[in-house]
Amino acid sequence: MAEFPRLRGWAARVESALAGSGSESLSGEAIQIGMMHFRPSFTPLVASYRESCLPPAGLAPTGGRGNCDMTRPGVAMGETSPVGNDSTTLTAFSDEVFSDIRRADQRRWARAYLSGLLITPGNKSVRRLAHHVSSSPTAAQSLRQFVSTSPWGWDSVMSKLTRWAEGCKPASAWTIHRVVIPKSGERSVGVHRYFDPLASRTLNCQLGIGAFLSIGSVQVPVDWRLYLPAPWTEDTQLRRRARIPDTVQYRPLGGQMLDLVDTLTSRTARSSVPLVTDMSDTPEADSFVRGLSRRERGFVVGLPSYLRVWPAGDGAPPARVLISAGKFMAGARSVDSVRVTTEDGRQWSTRVRSGLVRLPGGRAAGPPDGPFRLFAEVTEDERPEQLWITNLTHRPLDEIMSLTTLRSSAADSIDTMKRDFGLGDFEGRSFPGWYHHMALVSSAYAYQQLAVSD
Repeated sequence: MAEFPRLRGWAARVESALAGSGSESLSGEAIQIGMMHFRPSFTPLVASYRESCLPPAGLAPTGGRGNCDMTRPGVAMGETSPVGNDSTTLTAFSDEVFSDIRRADQRRWARAYLSGLLITPGNKSVRRLAHHVSSSPTAAQSLRQFVSTSPWGWDSVMSKLTRWAEGCKPASAWTIHRVVIPKSGERSVGVHRYFDPLASRTLNCQLGIGAFLSIGSVQVPVDWRLYLPAPWTEDTQLRRRARIPDTVQYRPLGGQMLDLVDTLTSRTARSSVPLVTDMSDTPEADSFVRGLSRRERGFVVGLPSYLRVWPAGDGAPPARVLISAGKFMAGARSVDSVRVTTEDGRQWSTRVRSGLVRLPGGRAAGPPDGPFRLFAEVTEDERPEQLWITNLTHRPLDEIMSLTTLRSSAADSIDTMKRDFGLGDFEGRSFPGWYHHMALVSSAYAYQQLAVSD
C-alpha cells in the first residue's frame, strides 16, 4: 500500500481494530474508502473485521468496539468521517439527496442501499448488498421491499442530485446516452428484442436513456427514462404486473429524449449549455433536431448518413433538391484543421469537413429548419466519418468538434456504472423498482466521482 500514502491511515485503523488495541474503531466510511481505493487487498481485512465484531444474526449489539453496529441501515457507513473534502460525508450526502423521502426508515434504507452499492464487490444483487450493510437475516427482504415496492418518489431524488452535483461545479454541457441492459426471460419491465449497434447483434434487454451533466471530466447521471415498447403500454396485464402508472403511455425514443431535455431545463441552474447526443442509428434524428431547434437549445447531434437535407450557404454542392447528408458531406468543399480538446485535457489535431444545411419542415407546408452546420472528421483517404449536426454555427470548429468527445465519455461512465455500481444487476421487474434502482445507482456514482475521487 506504499503507493497510496494518503490512505495508509485507513489500513492502520483496520489493523488496529482487528488487534483490539486501545479504543480504536473502524467506521463504515473508512471501510468504504479502503474498498474503493485498494480492493481486493483491503477486502479480507474488512471481512475479518466484520466477523470479529458482528453480533449473532438478528441481534443488535449491546456494546463492543466503536461503530460495529451493522444490524440497522445506515450505521455501517459511519457518521462523521469526511470524504473528498472537509464537508462531504456519505451521511451528509444522503441526507441532502434523500431529504424529500418522507419516512425516516425509508431514508435509512436509502443510505443503506447507497452504502451497499459503494462497498459491495462484484455482483450487486439485493442479497449481496444486504450482506455488506447488515447482519440481520431480514435485511435483504427489507432492502428489496424498499427498492421495489416502497412508495417514494425517485423524481425528487434525481432533482436533489442535480442540484448537489451543480453545487460541486457548474456543468459545461449536457449529454444524453442510451444504455442497454441485457435480461434473461420476459419478466423485467420493458424487456424486448433490440438491435444493439455497438454489439452488432439483437439482444433481449431493457433500454434506458440517461441524461448526464458534464462536470469537469466527469459525466454525472441526473435523470433516466425507461423505453417501453408499445406492447408494454397497450397490454393491460403487462401494465398491471409491472405496476406501470396510468399516466405512462408509449412515446418514441426521440420523444423521451426531448422530455429529458425539458426536465433538465426546468431543474438546472445553467440551462443554456449545449446538448450532445448520438442519433446516428435512428430514423427519428430529424424530428429530434427540429424539437431541439424549436426549443432554442444549443446542440451537437450525431446523424445517420441517409437523413435528407437542403444544401445551404457558400461551399455547398450545387443541388436544388433534397439529398442525403452523406452525399452532401462527400461533396462539401470546406475542410479545416482543428484542435480537439477533451474534458480531461487530452488534445489532438484532425481535419474536419463541413457545410451549412437546412432540414425539411416537419409539416408538409412548414418552412425548413436551420441553417445548421453539418460536419464530420475526415480520414486520410478523404472520406467523412461520423456525421454531426449543430446549430452552434458561430462557434469555432475546434470547440464544436471537442464537444463530440462527450459521447464516448458518457459511454465510459455507463460502462463503469455497470461494472462497479450494479447498474445492470437489479432484476427490474417493476416500473417503480427500475427507477428507484437507477436513482440510487446514479447517487452512488455521483458521490464516488465528485466527493470521494475529488
